[in-house]
Amino acid sequence: MQFPLTVNDFLDRARTVYPDRVAIVDEPDQPATSWGEISYAQLSDRAAAQARGLDRLGVGIGARVAVVSQNSARLLSSFFGVSGSGRVLVPVNFRLGTDEIAYIVEHSGAEVLLVDPALKEVVDQVDCRAKLIFGADDDKIWHDTGEPLVRPDIAESDTATINYTSGTTARPKGVQLTHRNLWLNASVFGWHVGVNDRDVYLHTLPMFHANGWGQPFAATAMGVKQVVIRQIDGAEILHRIRDHGVTYLCAAPAVISAVLEAARTWDGQIPGRDRVRAIVAGAPPPTRVIEQVRAELGWEFIQIYGLTETSPLLTMSRMRGEWDELPAPQQARLLGRAGAPVLGVRVDIDPTGEVLAQSNHNLLGYWKNPAATEEALAGNWFHTGDGGTLADGYLTITDRKKDVIITGGENVSSIEVEDALLLHDAVREAAVIGTPDEKWGELVTALVVTASEITAEELIAHCRIHLAGYKCPKRIEFRTELARTATGKLQKFKLRQQFSTDPNNP
Repeated sequence: MQFPLTVNDFLDRARTVYPDRVAIVDEPDQPATSWGEISYAQLSDRAAAQARGLDRLGVGIGARVAVVSQNSARLLSSFFGVSGSGRVLVPVNFRLGTDEIAYIVEHSGAEVLLVDPALKEVVDQVDCRAKLIFGADDDKIWHDTGEPLVRPDIAESDTATINYTSGTTARPKGVQLTHRNLWLNASVFGWHVGVNDRDVYLHTLPMFHANGWGQPFAATAMGVKQVVIRQIDGAEILHRIRDHGVTYLCAAPAVISAVLEAARTWDGQIPGRDRVRAIVAGAPPPTRVIEQVRAELGWEFIQIYGLTETSPLLTMSRMRGEWDELPAPQQARLLGRAGAPVLGVRVDIDPTGEVLAQSNHNLLGYWKNPAATEEALAGNWFHTGDGGTLADGYLTITDRKKDVIITGGENVSSIEVEDALLLHDAVREAAVIGTPDEKWGELVTALVVTASEITAEELIAHCRIHLAGYKCPKRIEFRTELARTATGKLQKFKLRQQFSTDPNNP
């Protein structure tokens, strides 16, 4: 017997096993009326009402529904109300501008655009058949007839979401993820981090990003209370962890750094000590940050690696018994690796050093882009675009291929140089790029945000302690901030454009 794996399985189980348990604690401070606390039975009802709302709007099976929203219960409901009813959800980065959102809506062919009220002006000029505002148009989005919902037949190979890449290297592409992709990613992810019905999850990660890494599904299946936070602030995260008994969260390193900074002025014991599991990805964190998470916060640190195209989970690095007696700095270095392949994932390195991956949750393809699909999936492997090494079964990411700096014929990993810079207490953020140079081809150039006063000469001298001479920055510029995506990834193509003679070819 074969039974299709769909996103409905997660909510159906929660309704059956945990109907009266709190499903969502919505963000209280938002422009739409907060949903407050709702149970899993109520979440199931609202997902069905959303499906009926789409029926009433004449949105057919397989049609695309875009949503631009900060984290909210309404957005979380849409993963089930839209994808679970046979439509395709297109979660859009809420930090994008009007032109970028318009491109995604047009490219995806979305018939409906759901919008957070705070973003109404941003999408006023976006052309779409139906634009509905969360809160003001709730009666059109959620249509409850009280009748049982008759779901259409959904194949596990059907597209469930189209997620547009964050654009760290080029214009975003629409990543088609199927019900099978989402189901297996969420199940494998939940199994590896031990999601259980005693957990409380804090949505620090933007839900639009790779569908919140699959946690809206994994947490739902186990009846986990899901706490929604709208604005990321280190102190507020600590307050929510304390007030709701949070046990795990997912975050980019920048969010973890904000929590660490807030913890330094926190009065009393840090919330979640010896309880919280912090799952981190988006950029390799410095080893000292990992040590601080474990020592200062008392949280477990779990590093993962993946991409939107892989739903996203590929590898995970988590403490294991063999490391228990090692010194804390060595444990941190081991945890800072991308990790070992998770269940059902195969990882390899091609002759050029690129990381390749095979899994049950690699993308179906890029929407309306067969050439890019063929290139990305050549040889039945997904080509990540990241450089890496494999040792003892563990993957280490060395760089994005475009971020490898070739200076004087030598390859320099920008991540390695960034890690060395971040070992200095005066450095808050660092981005290392190659800039054009007639003699060397590229110069190792560091863009640095400081926490205290320091000179470029002092930083270069610091790097010489940790790196070979040819790897040390030849040029350092100080900045007040660095261009990042919504999930904390450095947008190095934007940084490189400032030094390029051709801004269209970063």
